[in-house]
Amino acid sequence: MTRQDPVSLTTVSAGFIQDWLDALKLRCAPEEMEALLKRSGLQTGPMTPNQRVTMNEIARLYQLAAPETGDEMMGLWSRPVRPRALQHLVTVQREASSLTSALYRFSTYWNLILDDVHLELRSAAGEVELAMIPCAEVTRPQRFGHVLLLKLAHGLLSWLGGAETPVKAVRFAFARPDYYADYAVMFPCPVGFGAPSTSILFDPEQFTRPITRSPAEAAEFLDRAPLDWLFTGSRAHTNSLRVRAFLYGADWESCSLAEAAEALKMTPRTLNRRLNEEGTSFQDIKDALRRDIAIRALQSGAESIEQIAFDTGFSAPANFHRAFRKWTNRTPGSYRV
Repeated sequence: MTRQDPVSLTTVSAGFIQDWLDALKLRCAPEEMEALLKRSGLQTGPMTPNQRVTMNEIARLYQLAAPETGDEMMGLWSRPVRPRALQHLVTVQREASSLTSALYRFSTYWNLILDDVHLELRSAAGEVELAMIPCAEVTRPQRFGHVLLLKLAHGLLSWLGGAETPVKAVRFAFARPDYYADYAVMFPCPVGFGAPSTSILFDPEQFTRPITRSPAEAAEFLDRAPLDWLFTGSRAHTNSLRVRAFLYGADWESCSLAEAAEALKMTPRTLNRRLNEEGTSFQDIKDALRRDIAIRALQSGAESIEQIAFDTGFSAPANFHRAFRKWTNRTPGSYRV
């Protein structure tokens, strides 16, 4: 089986994007919504929160839904973000004199467009914080909208500087959801919940790289949106992701907890405890990696389901089908593109 890029390999739970799907339904007629989901490779019927969606499916839905709805934030905010708005934002960012200036331009740009939140740039010793202050009382924050805006800020800074910009912390103004582990896939830093306001924090000493992006590079960045800003390239900000990265580069099927602990320079007991604190286990991580490798292989269409079953360590295709159903609430065949 061909080894895939670890970033595109990763999946997130369906619950993570449910806010976005709910918002899209308000912008689209039922038949339009069904067509968007089908063309994106997503299930057209209701999904349970534990079903998995791939990054490519999310990217395709974004690329289809933005022009279809005439809203580049696809119903996530009360005022539609008109077509070409992101193109103008990238142009504004490219003309900034520094990454600090780019972050300030980001905040002022969105404050001209959004009615729901006010972006406030705060500076303190060794810290720059971009905070989202609600403009009115909200009973339920638009969780995916908050993720998308913070990731756009982080993604643009990383793209402008030519490398992923380190993040000190991300805080969200809503309670921790059941699928909170997916946020660690998106943000290369500690992620907190239940904060007074949603915000992302940077160390200004990391803002030293010059901005050197050309118009051609800007066009490529926009063509690939949201892949170059929605998904982080870092995989070392939680112990569970560090274990996953190690397994992916090793013989993951036969690898033991002791081998992973040695690679991460800690005892098996310490690693096991830290994984428990993150709400997971070594076996859970191996199963999730096996699941995501299988999903990616199914979508590539290069191998039969039987071969994928054997490649991912199952002694019989029937065992693979049962495990896959348990992981995703879907059949392996439903992931064929």
